Amino acid sequence: MKADSLKDVSPAEGQRMVQEGALLVDVREPNEYQEVHAGGATLLPLSEFEARYAELPKDRELVMICRSGARSARAGQYLLDNGYAKVVNLEGGTLAWKDAGLPTEEGSA
Repeated sequence: MKADSLKDVSPAEGQRMVQEGALLVDVREPNEYQEVHAGGATLLPLSEFEARYAELPKDRELVMICRSGARSARAGQYLLDNGYAKVVNLEGGTLAWKDAGLPTEEGSA
């Protein structure tokens, strides 16, 4: 039985979800994250994702984000396929988040 397919949300919708308690998960690599990331994002690099995804809470909404939305979509679908239910992908990724004027940060986690 196939899990549900991943839903995309806009940057504004993603930020609203985070403000309401969702966890924003950035799946880019550490050097990309240090350059700029969405405010409050937790780093879990795609290169370590399969080994570490169980660190993510199953009882909390997860908003997946990367640079443009492709890697986070893969990670989000992986979570859905592995028993997570409350997962969405931020459409357009960090680029769209920044373009929407939403808060960003620089430096390591």
